[in-house]
Amino acid sequence: MGKPMITYAIEKAIQSNLFDEIMVSTDDPEIAAIAEQYGANVPILRSKKNASDFATTADVLLEVLNFYINKGVHFKYACCIYPSSPLISIATMEEAYQKMIDDRLDCVFPVVGFDYPIQRAFLIKNGKLDMVNPAHKNTRSQDLPSCYHDSGQFYWFNCSKLRKQKTLLTDNTGAIIVNPMEVQDIDEETDWQLAELKYQLIQNKNEYKDTLSC
Repeated sequence: MGKPMITYAIEKAIQSNLFDEIMVSTDDPEIAAIAEQYGANVPILRSKKNASDFATTADVLLEVLNFYINKGVHFKYACCIYPSSPLISIATMEEAYQKMIDDRLDCVFPVVGFDYPIQRAFLIKNGKLDMVNPAHKNTRSQDLPSCYHDSGQFYWFNCSKLRKQKTLLTDNTGAIIVNPMEVQDIDEETDWQLAELKYQLIQNKNEYKDTLSC
């Protein structure tokens, strides 16, 4: 839609008024320059170790938190927003934050439901079809519990809990369910096109609401 994808996450973070500090963790000078242009801070470049393919999100977050702690800045709560989330909404971030506070959770994930029961998923082995869980071969789909996956947008978390447990997914992690229209995993060009289509639909819907309210 004519802008670097990371700018959508930065702009929503700014517009939400939820944050005292908005920073971008990157090892790339070009991304750092774009982030600063759109209003984020880049006080450090990500370390080589945490810019590798094997670094976890928690590793990156701990590096950021330790940087601020060493400067004498302590945050009680923080939110990790992924740069590839152009469909993220302020209302969803607010809902997740409030749930973390109200339920005294270590972390809150936004999740989205699978389109079809994963208990009846298939594998292809040596060119032949096989069920992942044969016990559900004849189970009706409506009798199976709903399952969800990470929307890949953001995580609200308690900073001290993350520093202690070194993971976002603890036994005290909660979730909010996100509308599939607001979620798009972006790994290849087709995913990018779907994200643009969803973004346009959301924008058109919002403009229609604004027109009706005038």
